[in-house]
Amino acid sequence: MTGPGPHTVGRWIRDRARATPDRVAIRFAGADTSYAELDARSERLAAGLLRAGLRRGDRVATLTANRPEHVEALFACAKAGLALVPLNWRLAPDELAYAIADAEPAIVLAEAGRAATLDATGARVHGIEREALDALAAPPPGAPAPVADDDPLLIVYTSGTTGRPKGAVLTHANCFWTNLALERTAPIDAGDAVLAVLPQFHVGGWNVQPLLAWWVGATVVLEPAFDAGRVLDLLERERIAHMMGVPATYAMLAEHERFATADLSHLRRAIVGGAPMPEPLLRTWAARGVAIVQGYGLTEAAPNVLCVPPEDAERRIGWAGRPYPHVHVALRDPATGRLLGDGPGAGELVVRGPSVFAGYWRNPEATAAAFADGWLLTGDVAERDADGFYALRGRLKELFISGGENVYPAEVERVLAEHDAIAEAAVVGVPDPRWGEVGAAFVVAAAGRDVDARELLAFAAERLARYKVPRAVRVVADLPRTSLGKVRREALRDAAAAAVEVTIEEPRAG
Repeated sequence: MTGPGPHTVGRWIRDRARATPDRVAIRFAGADTSYAELDARSERLAAGLLRAGLRRGDRVATLTANRPEHVEALFACAKAGLALVPLNWRLAPDELAYAIADAEPAIVLAEAGRAATLDATGARVHGIEREALDALAAPPPGAPAPVADDDPLLIVYTSGTTGRPKGAVLTHANCFWTNLALERTAPIDAGDAVLAVLPQFHVGGWNVQPLLAWWVGATVVLEPAFDAGRVLDLLERERIAHMMGVPATYAMLAEHERFATADLSHLRRAIVGGAPMPEPLLRTWAARGVAIVQGYGLTEAAPNVLCVPPEDAERRIGWAGRPYPHVHVALRDPATGRLLGDGPGAGELVVRGPSVFAGYWRNPEATAAAFADGWLLTGDVAERDADGFYALRGRLKELFISGGENVYPAEVERVLAEHDAIAEAAVVGVPDPRWGEVGAAFVVAAAGRDVDARELLAFAAERLARYKVPRAVRVVADLPRTSLGKVRREALRDAAAAAVEVTIEEPRAG
């Protein structure tokens, strides 16, 4: 092989720079980077990394908030046959040290204010700011470096809520296919502005809109952090056509004092992922003329798996959608391991296709455990209807058994969130001497509302079988979350013993 493979990501920016060199690729803090500049800078950085002794397959870790230089680093890695390891800057020093020891990067590109957290790791640290990268750059060679479609491009560490984080290896081909699938479902036009606020240590910070935007020649308005007021300003001023966020993103925007009057008329497609979005919040956005496009994905699938087509967004509120093109999904019986037939059913969602990851970095045992008969095991329980739409019902590991009956917290949470006094809800199973386990609910009150716990449980009892109704409620100011906004259920379980503020002891039926 003498040059880059047909699906390698470095080709995207080279092709785009030739076709539209003067078009704005990145708008950041009032400054623009053209496609020609992004291509040239990433070429020089790729050459500089190779001149500094890095070899194809080496890892380049980063510790930085979203910034143009981080994008430059990704494309440089893509062109040089290196793998980018974007580290979560919210991690504690010991957690960062674990990830660095596991990935063994040849170099870490870090913001000046964050570099000190790496002192004890022994890593080779270099700045990621403009001047630092310019100093590392070198004249590019005459011919592109050999890079294969199945070479690693990203190693993204999972959140580690159930143990030590694992590095999911995403190849060039994985990223190519997941972006092609996204383009065929939720396309971006060359003249569009795309708002990128999701942190780039998450796979969605690259593969849900930004990489596709650079592929087609759109402008990415890059933000280093999320601020609700500033985002509302950007939606208006930059005429943002596309954005992606987690449910907390859209909740904070909806709660902002300017939400009711902000001009959202240019926002054609807002995608939500990371966790199920409460139906009342979806309806709040729909009332402002924005149909949130719901979806489902996971890091190991690069991440796009299911999506509600834009034309079905309002009709299918609460559903995760149908599979993206080039993605195959099925339901699996967790007890027997058999795949379920077509048609309505429920079971563990399993995935296969060209966007499914290559495995966990240097962890063959975990990789083997993630697959069965060639299918990626998601650990998520889903329901499928007669039209082939899927709805997520909970995690296998979150399921608890009460009186011999399976209870999926997501189903209970969805009902609790329908109460107009509730902004958010999370339910965990806790030990009970009579029933084995019962549900404990943690709820966040809607703005200006008080929560009557007994009334809330009565509301739930009208909509759920009795064994699904939580036996305890605690009103909290907020829910503990991971860096991506997912609820940290283990923290709730630890707090559950002290969390009971009201219980109901009526005999259960149904």
